[in-house]
Amino acid sequence: MLVECYDERGAEVYEIIIKQIFQDLVLGSSVDDLKAYVNPDDPVFVLAIKMKKTSNAIAFEDVANLTYDKDDDVTRILIDNENYLPNILKRLWRLFSRDEIYQPNRYQLEIKGDYTHLKTLIVDDPHSNLQRRVYDAVFRILPEGFKIIKDMSTDDIVCVVATDELIKDAWIEKANEFIDELNKGL
Repeated sequence: MLVECYDERGAEVYEIIIKQIFQDLVLGSSVDDLKAYVNPDDPVFVLAIKMKKTSNAIAFEDVANLTYDKDDDVTRILIDNENYLPNILKRLWRLFSRDEIYQPNRYQLEIKGDYTHLKTLIVDDPHSNLQRRVYDAVFRILPEGFKIIKDMSTDDIVCVVATDELIKDAWIEKANEFIDELNKGL
């Protein structure tokens, strides 16, 4: 972790703030590196966080078995991994009303009609979940009042430039430097 600031005490304070927020959100083991630039004279805050690699997204067919019964016109979903049941229900409730999903027991769901195409529907995406948690941390770390924000994030790096003025090209260059350094592991 590197916090750049001409004021050493200010850098130390921000490092403490960042560590505390990461501890509160249990993000320490999910992040490879972090770089921050703070300049109170030029009200700017640049923050770049490299996330660790996550497991692949989980599709319906990875954790459940979907079959269609033509006679009853019902798609039956047999849950193979109960850990994903809350995610499966959440995804289905976005597509259907709760009344359309019948749950005769803990491991089985039924939907009227042929919905076997749902096999490829993503029920859990660890990368997206981690990215959402990192953005939560970013918005807790940013100084209050810095409402002008430019998101410069890439696949595995969350990077923002925040200020209360117009964003300067030099700040964008600083963010791009951080992204390059994090990609190279510097």
